[in-house]
Amino acid sequence: MTRIVIIGGGPGGYEAALVAAQLGADVTVIERDGPGGACVLTDCVPSKTLIATSTRMAVMSESAGLGLRFSGGPDGIVGGLEVDMANVNKRVKDLARAQSFDVAERLAYEEVKIVRGEARLVEPHVVAVGERRIRADIVLIATGATPRVLPGAEPDGERILNWRQLYDLPELPEELIVVGSGVTGAELAGAYLSLGSKVTLVSSRDRILPTEDADAAAVLQEVFLRRGMNVMSRSRAASVERSGNGVIVTLEDGGKVEGTHCLMTVGMVPNTTGIGLEEVGVACDKRGFVEVDKVSRTSVPHIYASGDCTGILMLASVAGMQGRIAMWHALGEAVQPLKLGWVASNIFTDPEVASVGVTQQMVDSGDVNARTVMLPLFTNARAKMQGFEDGFVKLFCRPSTGIVLGGVIVAPRASELILGVSIAVQQHLTVDQVAHTFAVYPSLSGSITEASRRLMSEHAY
Repeated sequence: MTRIVIIGGGPGGYEAALVAAQLGADVTVIERDGPGGACVLTDCVPSKTLIATSTRMAVMSESAGLGLRFSGGPDGIVGGLEVDMANVNKRVKDLARAQSFDVAERLAYEEVKIVRGEARLVEPHVVAVGERRIRADIVLIATGATPRVLPGAEPDGERILNWRQLYDLPELPEELIVVGSGVTGAELAGAYLSLGSKVTLVSSRDRILPTEDADAAAVLQEVFLRRGMNVMSRSRAASVERSGNGVIVTLEDGGKVEGTHCLMTVGMVPNTTGIGLEEVGVACDKRGFVEVDKVSRTSVPHIYASGDCTGILMLASVAGMQGRIAMWHALGEAVQPLKLGWVASNIFTDPEVASVGVTQQMVDSGDVNARTVMLPLFTNARAKMQGFEDGFVKLFCRPSTGIVLGGVIVAPRASELILGVSIAVQQHLTVDQVAHTFAVYPSLSGSITEASRRLMSEHAY
């Protein structure tokens, strides 16, 4: 029986463990924090739970346009809504623990052994956990990553925070400064804005979400500004310090921003130091990320890596797929290498931003020859009924064949809507085929078939 040791119990680890166990291997998962890892316990699951609460708050707060008026509630609240942050955070942490328990139960059902502790490779085929030594035929590194710390802005867990420390706050931050306008910064800035915080978003770039679709970023930034967020573009934070019951963020140009709390979202660093990678010959890049090929192999033949520690699209879905691919390959199963062009991603703002396949930048630069259509969401009947005005559906296809190359959706629950585009990209469907597929009327997904019809009618193939 093949002995497999997986270092890390997040999606890149536990998904791999399930595949390996089902293929008959003897599997041990070593996890420091608990089943599910940081993704379940402190990162993805908690943040998306908080965001779900904030989205509900935003919908209720903006429901006057639908003819609804709040005159009171079970707690005697008149004229509006209040946030009980202690209970919100309790629900967030309870749900994370419940999800971790579910992961543990599933692993136990598949007879995967779980060892709690810090792991280190002491020999190419030996993993140490304290004094214990575990021999392995195959090793998978799935150690994840940690929030990057900006020198001069070290989190203290009270006023200066990283996103893993948010859920211990007893009250809603009154004036929250978010440093960093990437995915995590935009998601959490939008969430706390909807919950009632006064939010300032400090962005070192010209716009929020600088690496995402520019049209999508423009829509989201407009929504943020309309809802009262202060977005400071081309402003780079130099330091953050405590000041009484608040914080002061000093910018590189000497400007200062004051608030009650500061949330640092300035990237991630891989958890790859001190675990014996260099000693056994596993190559990492200059930033410390483990170098892997398309089937998750490292520079050492029997050692694989998956998830955030590889730096390849830091998404739970990608981590899980990398782990599964690693086990299929290691155990001799047929496997398709990881194709980043098939990866669907989502930003859990309000509205959400989902994308798959080629990007507008690739088209604009001439790297990809494609025809494009962008259909505003406000033309959709279901969107009108629900009061959704912000967003769009954008599709790309090949000029000659009409094969769908990718798309971007900005809409409520775009994370659900993108699946249809993702299937079209992976299965090489044409816009004709998508256009002739029935969509429910009225539905937001109807905008996908409508966009396909517009591309289909533009030119003959």
